[in-house]
Amino acid sequence: MFSEIITPRFGDTDACGHINNAVLPAWFEHARNPILGIMHPSMDYKTWNTIVAHIEVDFVAQIRLEKEVEIRTYISKIGNSSYEIYNEAWQNGILSATGKAVLIHYDFVQQKSVPLPEEVKEKFREHWIEL
Repeated sequence: MFSEIITPRFGDTDACGHINNAVLPAWFEHARNPILGIMHPSMDYKTWNTIVAHIEVDFVAQIRLEKEVEIRTYISKIGNSSYEIYNEAWQNGILSATGKAVLIHYDFVQQKSVPLPEEVKEKFREHWIEL
């Protein structure tokens, strides 16, 4: 598991004082960076080899401006050429949102998915969560 602390900004809120629903996908995207670093250690966009195929977010409890939010990041599925990243947002010890993103190991020259390297799969297993 990877953990990232987010300090909500005033601009992240909606008219009700909650963190806006459009903010969580961006927080989860940011928290994916350590996983992407396993997949692509140089993080050089010129040789990037990953695409996002699907994202989803479920809101479980209200998230407010006043307190920090911990984003926990795991691997929840490993396929032949795809993998699923699972995120949780925690505030004040309360699970507030969950999210999943399916990413594909992709060859942009051939314009097709390619198998995940075995060494990457092994590193992914270190951050596994059973859902």
